[in-house]
Amino acid sequence: MSFHDSSLSSSCNESAASNLTCHNYFVTFYDVNSKEYINDTGNYTEEYQPFALPLWRHVLWTMLFSIMVVVASVGNFVVIWIVIVNKRMRSVTNYLLVNLSLADAMISTLNVTFNFTYMLNLNWPFGHFYCKFNQFIAVVSISASVFTLMAISVDRYMAIVNPLRPRFGKRATLSITAAIWTSGCIIGIPNFLFFTTDFDIMEDGSVRQVCFSEWPDGITTRSEIEYIYNVMFMMITYFIPIISMTYTYSRIGTELWGSKSIGESTQRQVDNVKGKRRVVKMMIVIVVIFGVCWLPFHVYFIVTSNYPEVTKYPPIQEIYLAIYWLAMSNSMINPIILYWMNFKFRRGFKQFLRCCCAFANKDTQGHGIFELQQLDRSLHSRSPTQKNGTSTVSVSIQSVYNNITE
Repeated sequence: MSFHDSSLSSSCNESAASNLTCHNYFVTFYDVNSKEYINDTGNYTEEYQPFALPLWRHVLWTMLFSIMVVVASVGNFVVIWIVIVNKRMRSVTNYLLVNLSLADAMISTLNVTFNFTYMLNLNWPFGHFYCKFNQFIAVVSISASVFTLMAISVDRYMAIVNPLRPRFGKRATLSITAAIWTSGCIIGIPNFLFFTTDFDIMEDGSVRQVCFSEWPDGITTRSEIEYIYNVMFMMITYFIPIISMTYTYSRIGTELWGSKSIGESTQRQVDNVKGKRRVVKMMIVIVVIFGVCWLPFHVYFIVTSNYPEVTKYPPIQEIYLAIYWLAMSNSMINPIILYWMNFKFRRGFKQFLRCCCAFANKDTQGHGIFELQQLDRSLHSRSPTQKNGTSTVSVSIQSVYNNITE
């Protein structure tokens, strides 16, 4: 007998997409052979229309998810590009930010797009293998994103609270990155093993393919293994990281803002502390945003696990869509935070836009812009006394650049 999660189809599959796989223990099952919907209290055969939203709401959700996917994909790839092309940006923290951006880009491009398409059409057209890979890569990406945030917090902690101890080198950073992705792959293996596809015959005679989880002990009943797996995943990728990062950044904040240096500080020391504070502020904002974006998703899991009747409320479809969009939008917000709170990344984003403009208009202005960028870099690399002597030249360069780009 084959059971598919047809009631609350979109919610179930979206949960799978974001890693808390289809929760068979709180949704209704559809028996293909008997054409009946089966739940814990009995059977019912009345017609059920999952995710029956008006067209304008389909369009609205499509726009919201499309914007999120585009901004997340482009923004995170630009962050990776900035660090790769600028040697001065190649620090341990920035390498870990690249890893974070890679994970966020993967979740937006390889997972969200496909699952939202599945949700809208109630049909999985991407094949059996990608059903498995889609759920696997979701777990891997989310795990890598969270573990990278933890690694950054440890790196900042070692640099600020224990400055005399050796910090992460390039080899250590590479090893940590490999361990992060290996751990994510291990956690994601159950999804790759237990997700499968099958076909449903609808009332109108049409056939649709579905992608769903089929755990060994959950063929006809609630899967206790899946429930334990989901609870453990929630603890490993949310509650434990939040507690850990709260502790590390609290200690860092106490060190940077609470302690006072003995004796007179030089200007270089003051600037160094200010720079560290800026980086820590940025990372604290990223962690807080992560906690806010993912909290409703985990609350939804806890509530629906203990009160299954909640999933039968008519508004639950759009409530879940909003919760899922918020969780996935975390991958979109991180590049925005980097642009907003880090002047080096902000300059890198502007450099990327100039390169795009130069490529689009290479016959007219690309060469001039390239030369101005090279001259601008040389001016920035000079000593403070040299920069003061070239202020007039800088103004002239800016005016020429404005004339070229108008």
